[in-house]
Amino acid sequence: MRPRLPSLNALKAFEAAARHESFTRAAEELCVTQGAVSHQVKALEAELAIKLFNRERQRLIITEAGREYLAIVRDALDRIAIGTERLIERKNAGVLTVSTSPDFAAKWLVHRLGHFAEAHSGIDLRVSATLHHVDFAREEVDLAVRHGDGNWPGFDTVRLSPEKLFAVCSPTLLSGRRRLSKPADILKFPLIHMDSRADWKNWLQEAGIDDAVVTHGPVLNRASMVIDAAINGQGIALARTTLAAWDLINGRLVRPFPHSLPLSRTYWIICPKATAALPKIVTFRDWLLREAASDLRQLQKKGRAARSA
Repeated sequence: MRPRLPSLNALKAFEAAARHESFTRAAEELCVTQGAVSHQVKALEAELAIKLFNRERQRLIITEAGREYLAIVRDALDRIAIGTERLIERKNAGVLTVSTSPDFAAKWLVHRLGHFAEAHSGIDLRVSATLHHVDFAREEVDLAVRHGDGNWPGFDTVRLSPEKLFAVCSPTLLSGRRRLSKPADILKFPLIHMDSRADWKNWLQEAGIDDAVVTHGPVLNRASMVIDAAINGQGIALARTTLAAWDLINGRLVRPFPHSLPLSRTYWIICPKATAALPKIVTFRDWLLREAASDLRQLQKKGRAARSA
């Protein structure tokens, strides 16, 4: 349990009075009355049971105990002032620290950092990829991108983009002896699973294939690993829109069939409400949303082209 501390106003009154050796001048500095300063100092003396000043012939003389206490109080107030100044400087400076999951950092964010740096050279971007949800009150993080349902009470939350779950594979699997011409052909290939095999069963049912055996293929525990395995031609994977977008747009992945499953849990941009309007946070959030919207437009264009072909 933290020990009881004296009133900060009382400590400020004591420090100013000791520095000026005058209640009157201390009151002028603190923009209060002389009586208020005198009252605060007397209350502090009463609380400490120590005399801090002697009043002699309208002069204020600090006692030996007061002088020792003044060194402690002055050091503490200086530390608070310096810490406050640094905090304000950091809030307004160009450093922007962003926390994301490792999957989002690897498959979405890292490819685009050069574009952001070119457009916003005044922002010094720092990215921390971590699995734990950031504690904004304890960690030096300005903004986070996290996966969930958007229910983070007390925070400013903006959905990055709507998402679906669909089959993806390397373009090389669309040709050859075992080419993919209908959804059932997927079962000829290894199925790459994320955590469990339930998603594949659901997707195949959506594609009109019931009671399919989906026990073949590896089970991986990271979405980025699942996507990279599909890029390398190791099988067919199910991927969500956001994480697969970059590789789909750049031709490393293709969607062999249009069937998809809607997803309620998506990526969200999160920050404390108190800092949501800071220019650097607004700039980065708007950039994230523009990039995500551009992805959707390009994916829709590719989808139309594939259907025409």
